[in-house]
Amino acid sequence: MKLLIVTQIVDRNDSNLGFFHRWIEEFAKHCSEVSVICLKEGDHFLPDNVHVHSLGKERGTSRLTRVWRFYRYIFKLKNEYDAVFVHMNPEYLVLGGYWWSKWQKPVVLWYAHRSDTRKLRAALRWVKYVLTVSSDSFAIATPKLRAIGHGIDTQLFKPQIKEESTFLRIATVGRIAASKHLLEMLGMLDELYARKENFTFTIVGAPITDAEKEYAKKVEEAVAAAPWSGHVRFAGPMPHDKLPEFLQTQDAFLNFATTGNMDKAGLEALAAGVPLLATNPQFEPLLAPYGLYVPATHPRALADALLAFMQRPDQPAALATLRNKVAAEHSLERLIPKILDLLKS
Repeated sequence: MKLLIVTQIVDRNDSNLGFFHRWIEEFAKHCSEVSVICLKEGDHFLPDNVHVHSLGKERGTSRLTRVWRFYRYIFKLKNEYDAVFVHMNPEYLVLGGYWWSKWQKPVVLWYAHRSDTRKLRAALRWVKYVLTVSSDSFAIATPKLRAIGHGIDTQLFKPQIKEESTFLRIATVGRIAASKHLLEMLGMLDELYARKENFTFTIVGAPITDAEKEYAKKVEEAVAAAPWSGHVRFAGPMPHDKLPEFLQTQDAFLNFATTGNMDKAGLEALAAGVPLLATNPQFEPLLAPYGLYVPATHPRALADALLAFMQRPDQPAALATLRNKVAAEHSLERLIPKILDLLKS
């Protein structure tokens, strides 16, 4: 199969979308040719059968220029791809869906978010399937929905032997936003401090929008006012390929997101052998048997759950089982063939 991929960013160093570089590599293993149209092009090192075409946002092109380039590329390349995979951007289906339908190019859209917009509903007209992580990860009822799991690079995210520490090393990764509930994480730190537990807490990520920047300021102020402030580090954004090495030094990972989706960062932590404490209901079936799912952000309940797991004598076996479940249900190596099979069906 010759495939066209439409995505936002091709940049292995991007802190939010750097992971997609590995997706493209994996598609290239199964396709004779892969053409990629991206909004913004950065650093990449891709196989010879991958050709990247940027709409030029990295050079400051105008919106009109980017639309013109998009049409130029899909017309110029139309004999060089058999099918289309659109990643998280329904607007490209609004622009190109009619033409792909006219040319009888099957199209699937990957969309793992609970938003419901006019663009997204308009895009559904042109897709063969809309792909998402689980049935709860997509807000619109449609017979075109296929829940196929996440794409975690379990070859990159894998356990390593950790150095011993007198501190419980806790981390979270993702945008600094209200939906991630970092202030509630700080409440749990208050509880750990009251119990005289030694800990460090590393926050990896950064705010993007103005609202997120305001929230980040509140988090920073709350940390500065706390008696344990010296044990918290704001690490900023981190390239995706550096995350495994970082996670392999941590003892626990927090994910209190309320995005309605099973956060990829939490699954990456489990793949790296790090226990995940989550309040997100999407994680309940996976984590509840191990006491790592807490249905509310109550500091005492969260601290109880985390410390109970850390004291389990069978902790290594439990973490191995959780990693195996992530690999079986969410590995990138399994996901890409599923996507291609749906395009061929």
